[in-house]
Amino acid sequence: MARLLKYLRPYRWQVAIALASIVLKSFADVLGPYLTKVAIDRYLAPVKGASSGIWSWLSPRPITGIAQIAAIYVALLFFSFLLEFLQTYYMQWTGQKVMFDLRRQIFRHLQRLHVAFFDKNPVGRLVTRVTTDVDALNEMFTSGVVSIFEDLFVLFGILGVMLCMNWKLALITFAVLPFIVVATKIFRDRVRDSYRRIRVAIARINSYLQEHVSGMAVLQLFNRERKAYNRFSEINRSHMDAFKDAIMAYSVYYPVVEILSAIAIACVIWFGGGDVMRNVRATSVAVSFNWTTLVAFRLVRDGATLGVLVSFIMYAQRFFRPIMDFSEKYNILQSAMAASERIFKLLDTPVQVVSPAVTKRPDGPGRIEFDCVWFAYREAPEDGTEPVETQARVGTGAPARPRPEGSGARSPNWVLRDVTFAIEPGETVAVVGHTGAGKTTLISLLLRFYDVQKGAVRIDGVDVKDMDLADLRGRFGVVLQDPFLFSGTIGGNIRLGSKRIQDEDVEQAAADVNLADFIRALPKGFHEEVRERGSTLSTGQKQLISFARALAHEPKILILDEATSSVDTETEFRVRDALNRMVEGRTSLIIAHRLSTVQRADKIIVMHKGQVREMGTHQQLLAQRGIYFKLYQLQYKDQEIDAARAPSPANAGESTVSADD
Repeated sequence: MARLLKYLRPYRWQVAIALASIVLKSFADVLGPYLTKVAIDRYLAPVKGASSGIWSWLSPRPITGIAQIAAIYVALLFFSFLLEFLQTYYMQWTGQKVMFDLRRQIFRHLQRLHVAFFDKNPVGRLVTRVTTDVDALNEMFTSGVVSIFEDLFVLFGILGVMLCMNWKLALITFAVLPFIVVATKIFRDRVRDSYRRIRVAIARINSYLQEHVSGMAVLQLFNRERKAYNRFSEINRSHMDAFKDAIMAYSVYYPVVEILSAIAIACVIWFGGGDVMRNVRATSVAVSFNWTTLVAFRLVRDGATLGVLVSFIMYAQRFFRPIMDFSEKYNILQSAMAASERIFKLLDTPVQVVSPAVTKRPDGPGRIEFDCVWFAYREAPEDGTEPVETQARVGTGAPARPRPEGSGARSPNWVLRDVTFAIEPGETVAVVGHTGAGKTTLISLLLRFYDVQKGAVRIDGVDVKDMDLADLRGRFGVVLQDPFLFSGTIGGNIRLGSKRIQDEDVEQAAADVNLADFIRALPKGFHEEVRERGSTLSTGQKQLISFARALAHEPKILILDEATSSVDTETEFRVRDALNRMVEGRTSLIIAHRLSTVQRADKIIVMHKGQVREMGTHQQLLAQRGIYFKLYQLQYKDQEIDAARAPSPANAGESTVSADD
């Protein structure tokens, strides 16, 4: 709670106004029934001594006095309206500001988190943190905390007034409180468990929906709609069951409290009415004001009056209403506490890859060096517990210490093993190998999505751990195998919010990758709308937009990760033509399965089981007759077999003639 209240610090004046309004409104609410008591005892059913005290200034004439009391009552109503407005406006305003700040902080933190974090946490769960959980905190700030303060002030005010007026009737009214406390505790425990299950179910629903809506094409392709629907129904039913349990608790609790409050009021009427009829005298506290002591209290013995009885009935009705609200507001607090626990757990997730305190900036033309690099994504303990991520000393430029021998832990599952190579400025280097050889991991280390455990990755002699992350990643233009487009326009996806890229630069980049003709043929050209993940565009079109995006940012180093693996042959030729223009004068790293894409590279690196096994030009590697030669044979042997199976034009003509014959 203390951590949550820190978010109110920038808006302390608005909160102070709201709290002051709550205190004054509580006073106005408590004063209403007491005015009824004064009107009855002074004018409607006059009793001796009722004209003394703080109300001695009222007119002795009944009509005038009642009019004065009515005017005070109406003034209190208008005053309460004003205070209610101030309280509601400022607390709602503050709640929205806190939500804005918190969501912004969460999103900023998500942007800085380690890439592996998103591999382990479903998107739907993270969306729940930013939306539903933050909404729960907003409800606490705007309804829970404020209402609890208001209810507390009203309760203590009613408690004090009732004890001052007639302590015996007050104790009779409070006699049912132990039963209400027991009922409230049972209700609170039941509802707290229900709300916890509701939150878990909402997170599961969001996660399941996000995953299956994103994969709807695969779902329909394999006819999995029925099974997915049944599974969603199970998750949805758990949410409904949790809500039904909460509804049951509410439907039992409120009638119980209503019955107990009715019993208390009946006791007040029974015992208080008897005292009024028998004119039983009771001790009460009289309040008076003077210029010497300002406020003076004294004990007096008065007979039980009709005004006291009526005001007690009104106070009893108002007394039990905040108690019922307490339990509901307590559940809002419990829900908010559970939500804040999940939010702060996310915010407390350490950012493992950060810029060092003192950064270095390479000034060279873009030489890349991998020096004895060892890297593993995970370490697996021998005891069979859940594997944990390897921890490098982030931002220090020093590798993590390897586990000492004999410590009872297995060696890490190394993805890269003693990888050493260099890419000279302006050189185009291709990396090939089987799936799982560690090709894409090279890119992740180069962009510092992960830190190496041993060795170093350098750009122009500077370790990437010593560079500012924004400066490091700003040097690269990356085209991934699976192109990702954001909602917006085609031009916006090429520019990606970079103000230095003008419209002319966007058009030139599109022209350089053979995309300009396609874009100009669209109704709105570069302002054509792109829907979520570019669903209205083909894979080849999205890939060419990714090429234009990389080219428009004028990177010093170009990285292509399987950029042509998912496009058709015609698009591949267009991509190759664009590729030849992009790599001109740039240090380029190309990762590909199709060897036709990498044959013109200045150097080809062959990866196998996390190690560099061969290195050289296309012709040199073929002459070695090693792994590259086998990959080349596997790819082109299939094409030769297909060509041998295809009938020649002469044979086709002969077949046709014989058929006609």
